[in-house]
Amino acid sequence: MSGSRLNSYLYAEDFIPESETGESARRTGEELGATPVGTGVGAALRLLAAACQARHVVEIGAGAGTSGLWLLDGMPDDGILTTIELEPENARAARTAFAEAGIPTQRTRVIVGRADEILPRMTDGAYDMVHVDADKASYPGYVEHAIRMLRPGGVLALDNMLWHDRVADPAQRDETTSTLRDLGKTLRDDERLVPALLPVGDGLLAAVRR
Repeated sequence: MSGSRLNSYLYAEDFIPESETGESARRTGEELGATPVGTGVGAALRLLAAACQARHVVEIGAGAGTSGLWLLDGMPDDGILTTIELEPENARAARTAFAEAGIPTQRTRVIVGRADEILPRMTDGAYDMVHVDADKASYPGYVEHAIRMLRPGGVLALDNMLWHDRVADPAQRDETTSTLRDLGKTLRDDERLVPALLPVGDGLLAAVRR
């Protein structure tokens, strides 16, 4: 990447500033080892939520609440975010972040548990947006549930789909990279979706459910 192109990338990543609450959640996430989304990805999530007027959003992987804050900022005032998080400490941090941001308690549901056990109980076609940012090995299974859960016109968003610049390098064949690379190609060709791979953060694959 040329110097000028790198500067443009960095400029775009920081173009939308993060709130003070978001910065606090980011620091907490880093301390907990729950890598938060970057501001470029966060701004894109907010945009996608606003574009589809997402009133019912599911997030797989809360971290410390950073991405949830971005999503809530893009949702209507009556929108409800359901976040599934495996680690209780992360879930507590997310709840704290939402409270500090002044989000009414009725607008968030933080569910602690395994996503592969919770997602099958969620209703078909009932959600406007699903954001996935959790264990990468489980992405293919999460995605199938997400597509099932989305209404027509709903948005799927997957973080880390460039995986530290490894996905674009065919010489990189470790299990995680191969899983994400294969998944990206599968979603690219899925007739149920209108996808795009956005080069923000660590790669955000966004798709609209036909």
